[in-house]
Amino acid sequence: MIISNRRITGLSADVIAELIAEVGPLWHERHQARLASRPRKRAVGAGAKHQLVFVDRLLATLVHLRHATTHDILACWFGVDRSTVSRAVGELRPLLAERGCTVSPDVRLRTLAEVVEHLGASGKTGIVDGTEIRVRRPVAGSKDRDRFISGKNKQNAVKSMVVTDGEGRVLWCSPTAPGSCADIPHARQLGLVKLLADGPALEILADAGYQGLGAQTGGRVVTPPHRNFKKNALDWYEEMHERQRKVHSSRRIRVEHGIAHLKNWRALTRHLGRRERISDTVQAVADLLSHQQTADLIPARQS
Repeated sequence: MIISNRRITGLSADVIAELIAEVGPLWHERHQARLASRPRKRAVGAGAKHQLVFVDRLLATLVHLRHATTHDILACWFGVDRSTVSRAVGELRPLLAERGCTVSPDVRLRTLAEVVEHLGASGKTGIVDGTEIRVRRPVAGSKDRDRFISGKNKQNAVKSMVVTDGEGRVLWCSPTAPGSCADIPHARQLGLVKLLADGPALEILADAGYQGLGAQTGGRVVTPPHRNFKKNALDWYEEMHERQRKVHSSRRIRVEHGIAHLKNWRALTRHLGRRERISDTVQAVADLLSHQQTADLIPARQS
């Protein structure tokens, strides 16, 4: 029932089957490596058996990411202890994050350099934007407590940079940074400026938060037109500026659609777990969403 209902997991049955075939052997291999690494007092294979098989572990992780369902509820649903579900989610989330975003059945994008290379080779336009995810406030007296306060939303948050293509398909999500980090410094830290300045000729659309990167990347980053007149502008200038701004906004809006699809996974609406694990959550959701988008696109192309 869970596998066949896309509303529960956010994925089709075919995509879940592909995940089981790919991630299952990786999980089993790492699980055996963990068992072999500890000092043993019994033979390999002895002891209690798993109460939660791998398929159920994967489904519990998907439901948790899709609906932010608590581990207690999932434990009751699958008939196991809460710690078993917590362990399953903690083991599978990094494996999903490592897969990278699926742009075609045989192409995965795991780094920003691969995204830039893919856009340059395909001749497609990329769109970049930052998104914030609310997190728990650091405890009083902790170091750099104020770094997580977003200047935009005045909330404790982390920021991730999202790259989509011109159709709004997610190509990459960056590791998270504290919410106080502005868009341009974050892009520089991730290496976007250097990759574009030294890389292939391509077009990256961005909002006003990235204004100034165009000059540093040889015009590869395109931002809204700069307003030269703050006051008393002529009517013809106002009309021209508004027209150019709307043209740019209508092209860039696709990245907002891509971010909205990401935020449909409730684990990214507000992250209630440890802040150190939010990067894995963001990248795991981006992988799952891109995989499903690619699977949905293939039948459309074939028809």
